[in-house]
Amino acid sequence: MLSRCARWALEAPRRVVVCIALLTVAAGIIGFPVVSHLSAGGFADPGAESSQANRVLSEKFGKGDVQLILVVSGGEGDGEATAAEGRRIVDLLAGSPNVLGVLSPWTSPPEMAAGLRSADGRADLIVADLRGGESDGPGYARELVERIDADLAAGGSSVSVTPGGSAMVFDQITTQTLRDVLIMESIAVPLSLAVLVWVFGGLLVAALPVLVAVVAIVATMAVLRLIAMGTDVSIFALNLASALGLALAIDYTLLIVSRFRDEMTLDHDRSRALRTTMATAGRTIVFSALTVALSMSTLVLFDVPFLRSFGYAGVATVVLCAVAALVFSPALMVLLGDRLMRRPGRHRADGDGRDAVHHRFWFRSTQFVLRHALPVGLAGSALLVCAGLPFLGVKWGYPDDRVLPASASAHQVGDQLREQFVGLSGTETTVVVPDASGISDADWERYATDLSRVPDVTAVAAPAGTFVDGRPAGPAAVGAEIADGSAYLTVTGSAALFSAESEVQLADLKAVPGPGGRDVVMTGAAAVNRDSIDSIAEKLPTVLGLTAAVIFVVLFALTRSVVLPLKALVLNGLSLTAAFGALVWIFQDGHLGAFGTTPTGTLVATIPVLLFCIAFGLSMDYEVFLLARIREFWLRSGRSAADLDRSVVLGLAYTGRVVTAAALIMTISFAGLIAAQVSFMRMFGVGLVLAVLVDATLVRMVLLPAYMKLLGRFNWWAPRLPTRAVVRERV
Repeated sequence: MLSRCARWALEAPRRVVVCIALLTVAAGIIGFPVVSHLSAGGFADPGAESSQANRVLSEKFGKGDVQLILVVSGGEGDGEATAAEGRRIVDLLAGSPNVLGVLSPWTSPPEMAAGLRSADGRADLIVADLRGGESDGPGYARELVERIDADLAAGGSSVSVTPGGSAMVFDQITTQTLRDVLIMESIAVPLSLAVLVWVFGGLLVAALPVLVAVVAIVATMAVLRLIAMGTDVSIFALNLASALGLALAIDYTLLIVSRFRDEMTLDHDRSRALRTTMATAGRTIVFSALTVALSMSTLVLFDVPFLRSFGYAGVATVVLCAVAALVFSPALMVLLGDRLMRRPGRHRADGDGRDAVHHRFWFRSTQFVLRHALPVGLAGSALLVCAGLPFLGVKWGYPDDRVLPASASAHQVGDQLREQFVGLSGTETTVVVPDASGISDADWERYATDLSRVPDVTAVAAPAGTFVDGRPAGPAAVGAEIADGSAYLTVTGSAALFSAESEVQLADLKAVPGPGGRDVVMTGAAAVNRDSIDSIAEKLPTVLGLTAAVIFVVLFALTRSVVLPLKALVLNGLSLTAAFGALVWIFQDGHLGAFGTTPTGTLVATIPVLLFCIAFGLSMDYEVFLLARIREFWLRSGRSAADLDRSVVLGLAYTGRVVTAAALIMTISFAGLIAAQVSFMRMFGVGLVLAVLVDATLVRMVLLPAYMKLLGRFNWWAPRLPTRAVVRERV
């Protein structure tokens, strides 16, 4: 395959470039409308108990998965005017086919109206349940808000309406994510191009990897559009496709161009240089892409659509980056001709035309590491373990309106709900009885009474009345209904959301026997969070095991060693400890101003999982680069201890510049995610940047040679297998 790619580039480079350009245009036509087909949600497991409860509420009671909450406020002394405008808004919402039901202080029974008005009487809530779920509901909410704003403006109303609720959270996340992608690319592309100019010494050559990245990213968007036709895909997959596509495409092209230049320095025959490049650097790219893609593919095993979406985007991006680098870049290299080569005098050379690697920084630094392998290895490992200690105190939470910047209306409404409308702030739990036929009033009273006795429960709204502290406290409450053979109750609690008390309360609620011995299912923020964490935890051992197995098998195929893959797994784990510890220290505990986000005392459970699967795979990118070159020198040597040291030193000397440049470019690409205004994507960006920097510097350039020195010839141990003659490659 690699020989065929080289032959295409040598025999018909223009035809290859034109074909890829046409395919890219076609992919762009398919892929650019992808945003309208992506979802801003997908954090819950569709098969979980809470999702089942939400389906019953939607089908039987008209309570949608997403809500539009409007905070209506007016000036002092204009209560009647505010009420009149509020009723107009309610009528407008009720007349929409996309609204399942509306609650307001002016149209609800007195016992519910009081809960929809703030204590100071300055703010009223309108709560609308919407059709469409996470996919279409946010669009319906945006249309309704635009109609309401236009209606109020036309009537010259002085009433202020602030939109929020889950529907607006998802809508504003979608809008913000699109802005973030544009900002990210406007930051990453120019800086990456500047680094490439420094590496290659010319703007024309530096543009080559960027062109490969454009092809890969556009093709990935088309693939995501096709996948979205058959299943839910998160809009946040665009962030990964953009950042990862730019980083990997440049990495792979950088490796090919650098190796081609080295070969041309030794042998000025372009045909032989390109074929050797594809047989060596091209082979390395295949192994690297295979490792990263297989590692990311394990994300599709999770039941949470958000995680599966990153699996789809990751695999598509890696494969397309590798294909574009192996097919497109050789053709461009042939067309560039001598303009691809370094300018004379830019690098020193020794007598046979090789670069004087003995003068390179990585040559000298690796020699130092090998001379002090034991203390350096122990110190580096201890440093990474200590940096990861904060992760032992991690607390998991579900994303809410606070993932948006404080200027977003959905965030502002969420703050008002937490301060003035505690019963609607997400601390309530809805208990659904799918089969409620034949349940007596006595059964309802007994069940509601038992629920009200659970610690931190303030009230229970049941079909038989409202209960507080085990006693009836009022008539049958709104917020509890029986319809079409099913029923639901609402439990209001005082425990802070995602706290230890909230977890205990949820467990105690689930321990209460259902009314009349019937099964119940629960939903609400706490229940959805618990179900999501349980769903992830259930699949996590399988994902971790498969990831480790994949990396071991691929590295064994590359190195023909059992020890080197095991060492790589240990180093990969160490490289992630610092990133995990930093996430807890910054975003959960709020240090460094939480990087401008709103700390909630928790981490979104999906982010460390994503970081592990993606960063663990990406760390193999540099591992493969280094081990492949070290192995080339080792195969040419006499296989002695001195030869091992020299192979390690030369391997890092020849690849150190490439890995450093690749890591810098990947850091720039992922650093664009830190500019994201959605907090968990900023968290994701910080984690990836730290993981890449630690991996490319401390781990690959210090711990890897130190461990290889300590292991000695044992690095290359493997069970005896039937072998073929080894074809030694020219370095």
